Amino acid sequence: MEMYRSHVMICRGTGCSSSDSEQIAKNFEEEIKKNGLENEVVVERTGCFGLCALGPVVIVYPEASFYSMVKPEDVKEIVQEHLIKGRVLKRLLYAESIEENRLKAIEEVDFFKKQVRVALRNCGVINPENIDEYIAFDGYKALEKVLTQMTPAEVIDTMKKSGLRGRGGAGFPTGMKWDFASKPQSEQKYVLCNADEGDPGAFMDRSILEGDPHSIIEAMAIAGYAIGANQGYIYCRAEYPIAVKRLGIAIGQARQYGLLGDNIMGTGFKFDLELRLGAGAFVCGEETGLIASIEGQRGMPRPRPPFPANKGLFGKPTILNNVETYANIPVIFNKGPEWFAGMGTEKSKGTKVFALGGKISNTGLVEIPLGTTIREVIYEIGGGCPNGKKFKAVQTGGPSGGCIPASEIDAPIDYESLAALGSIIGSGGMIVMDEDNCMVDIARFFMDFIVDESCGKCTPCREGTKRMLEILTRITEGKGKEGDLEKLENLASNIKNSALCALGQTAPNPVLSTIRYFRDEYEAHIKDKKCPAGVCKSLLNYTIIPEKCKGCGICAKNCPQQCISGQPKTPYVINTKKCVKCGVCMEKCPFGAIVKK
Repeated sequence: MEMYRSHVMICRGTGCSSSDSEQIAKNFEEEIKKNGLENEVVVERTGCFGLCALGPVVIVYPEASFYSMVKPEDVKEIVQEHLIKGRVLKRLLYAESIEENRLKAIEEVDFFKKQVRVALRNCGVINPENIDEYIAFDGYKALEKVLTQMTPAEVIDTMKKSGLRGRGGAGFPTGMKWDFASKPQSEQKYVLCNADEGDPGAFMDRSILEGDPHSIIEAMAIAGYAIGANQGYIYCRAEYPIAVKRLGIAIGQARQYGLLGDNIMGTGFKFDLELRLGAGAFVCGEETGLIASIEGQRGMPRPRPPFPANKGLFGKPTILNNVETYANIPVIFNKGPEWFAGMGTEKSKGTKVFALGGKISNTGLVEIPLGTTIREVIYEIGGGCPNGKKFKAVQTGGPSGGCIPASEIDAPIDYESLAALGSIIGSGGMIVMDEDNCMVDIARFFMDFIVDESCGKCTPCREGTKRMLEILTRITEGKGKEGDLEKLENLASNIKNSALCALGQTAPNPVLSTIRYFRDEYEAHIKDKKCPAGVCKSLLNYTIIPEKCKGCGICAKNCPQQCISGQPKTPYVINTKKCVKCGVCMEKCPFGAIVKK
């Protein structure tokens, strides 16, 4: 095995790849070769490090120098200064990683120090396309232990003791699900992985697949042994090309090493995996819709019972867990269920990965022990809202979740606490909103998404959500009426109680939670015909304040509608009838003389 004095770790997750990280990697390889360092320095392409706001990210070990927002043209300087002269290039270092006289360890940086990386343990640490690196970090050790030392019943008992709950939605206990599927007698059973991540703003599963695909393969093989299945399918959306590519490579490598196929590790256990690509239908994230899609049918939910544990894929007993759930499983067997259950709360064990986005300084992936407060995530990890803006709300759980107001900022993040607040953990999307967000418009956005993605099978979801969207649209256009809120609440109640699948049943959550916590904003739209946040175009006008206007004419020059008139050195005026409310004038005014009203 070759030993290198320096390892250059380059993020090749989707975010950094979109910002030329592959070119950065190639430039490093060229510069290293040009300077005769190929026997001393190795370049590794990894998965996501987590701090997406600062990508592309390059970390150089053993110093753990955290270079952020690196460009291809920066590579030559990093090689010359850091790899040849041994001087850390401070110009590109992530500012928070520097103290006066030393570099902080990565785990000391504010973004990372409250995190506990379990599901994300290998992301950014290993080359996901090299099975040997996964094995070097205890990869397939859990599978060996399970196959050589444990019975299927003991495997299921371990999962129950860990307290791991499904990380894809409702949080059903994983060990219990496996137990249900192990009991039916059948010559064929299936293990499925839900990698059809469809929530707006969610990219947790994608990042795990891109950064640590072998952990999913190992966990699914363990699940197959536990329930008596010999075949698994990973259902991944085709919009994740890097994840699909790396899964394909990992499955091929696992077969080559005898970790998939017949007689795994000489134990007589047989298990294999196949990839199935989805076309991006949100409803295929629901388990029975996903099963229908794998079967070659239109992805639409089925009534339950029977549940998949008894009658799932092709009518056979089936278990279905999402990517993050599987990512935790090898560690549970390597470190013990008590170790995992020691994190989190009494009913919500372990950690949870969130995709932190929206109006937040540090966007990216975070993994925290369940029970961590919203305040800790927003301010201590996320760095608060940019530009000194006031935190207003956080939306969790995607279209099936709800908006939690700033008044509940000290609430713990766990299954029970978020449910009590009218939201859910869901798959782990966490979208932050500040004072400039209109909560009525946020509710309209999520309902528009649901209407577009509804499979149309059941009337409550197909028609009810459409009626809710029509009312929300009217309200944001200044056409709201007295009684609209009551209509929304009644429609929401009917949909929750009668929709066929969980996606339909939870669809009204963003509307109900915003009415619950921001009713005054709805009333301002309906009664006063005003949008307090100045977002809904039909309810606002741009006005020039005469006392502040210097008569420079910059606003008039930049107005695409040519609806601003005036003479130099005198206050200008906006023709509100011609104005399309694009906001360019306010953006360009150097004196702050233009306001929204």
